[in-house]
Amino acid sequence: MSDLLKIAENLLLDLAHERWLCEQCGHDLGHAREDVKRGLLVGERDPSEVHPPLIEGEYTFAPNPEWVRILEFYCPGCGVQLETEYLPPGHPITHTTQIDLDSLKARLASGSLSIEDGHLKVVVP
Repeated sequence: MSDLLKIAENLLLDLAHERWLCEQCGHDLGHAREDVKRGLLVGERDPSEVHPPLIEGEYTFAPNPEWVRILEFYCPGCGVQLETEYLPPGHPITHTTQIDLDSLKARLASGSLSIEDGHLKVVVP
C-alpha cells in the first residue's frame, strides 16, 4: 500500500510524512497541515492576456483588471502549474485545500478506507 494520495492534478499528499509533493518532479511543497500555496511560486497575469476582448467598445466581455486579478501557482522544482485563482485586487490568497489528516489516517488504519493507485477507496466488509 502506498501512502501517496492524489489530491489534484499534479498534487500529491504523502500521508506517512504529512507533506505536499509535486506529482511531476516529487518536489516537497511543504507541510500538509499548512496551505500548499505557501510552498509554491506565484505569478500574476493580466486578465486581458488570458481573456482578450471579444468585441470592441466599452463592454468587451473581458475581465476588468481593476476588478479581478489572476494568480497562477507553480512548483518551484519543475515549474508545472498547480492552481489558478481569480481574486479581487487586494484580496488575500485563499486557502483552498485543507485535509483532516488525523481522521483520514484513522480511517485508513481502521481499514474502512484504502489507497489504490493514489485514490481513496471505501472498503466494504
